[in-house]
Amino acid sequence: MLDKDNPMIRELKGGDFKSLARVLTWVENDLEGAEEILKNLKIKETPVIGVTGPPGAGKSTLVNALIDELSKAFKIAVLAIDPTSPFNMGSLLGDRIRMTSQFNNQRVFIRSVATRGSLGGLSAKTIEMCDVLKASDFDFIFVETVGVGQSEIEIAGLADLTIVVLVPEAGDDIQSIKSGLMEIADVFVVNKADREGADAFANHLKKMTYGQRSLPVIQTVAHQAKGIDDLIALIQSTNLKANPKKVYLLAEKAWRLIQNFRMQDIGKEKLQKEISEALNSSFNLYQFIEKFKHS
Repeated sequence: MLDKDNPMIRELKGGDFKSLARVLTWVENDLEGAEEILKNLKIKETPVIGVTGPPGAGKSTLVNALIDELSKAFKIAVLAIDPTSPFNMGSLLGDRIRMTSQFNNQRVFIRSVATRGSLGGLSAKTIEMCDVLKASDFDFIFVETVGVGQSEIEIAGLADLTIVVLVPEAGDDIQSIKSGLMEIADVFVVNKADREGADAFANHLKKMTYGQRSLPVIQTVAHQAKGIDDLIALIQSTNLKANPKKVYLLAEKAWRLIQNFRMQDIGKEKLQKEISEALNSSFNLYQFIEKFKHS
């Protein structure tokens, strides 16, 4: 049984990246003792910055540009949420490839995490791993989600500040994504703002948010680091410790963790095996899942 004096926890507090990677692997794979590690973590109020938005918006490039600047004065951790293969449950993209310039940066820690089938881009393991990072000595934690569109609202249950990244071409589709984005965004970033229509699109976003929460809209060209200073200034000027969503955030995290605990005996591999055995011409999915409703 692990306790607060366990070497893994002591090394974690010391900020050693190899030890941190070991603890994250332990927790992500739910190895024996992982629950005790989590129970004994001293979790600090490290700001968690969520970065979300549709595919192709340049989220990874934006995060890379942000940590380029922030890491000059701060220690940064990044969780890059990748899609999960439905066959082996591993991550498919590996967003760390887009951040190769950070690999030798001693002030930056990057970890890719599979969504593990979560439609919203997050899993209970993401929450747990984020808390492990909070128990280390980072100044900011960035969580970049998979980019599956409006269903990514789960990021609001984890991040203290949620950045929604869009591109000028999204203007034609903004009405279709309006409701979900309005609920989760704390700041809009119009990336690739050197493209035609960027100013008009940014103004449209400002009009949409006026009178609601007056959300800031910042234009960036991430690969050229343009607008990054403005975004960093906003992040640093926001009092995240006074976040009015704190209770909501904790309730969302608790709900996700409880859901994961109650489902821990029902894995996809087990379902695939049972379906394979039950599959025939008269197979009915709804009859099949009935037994799980009462287990």
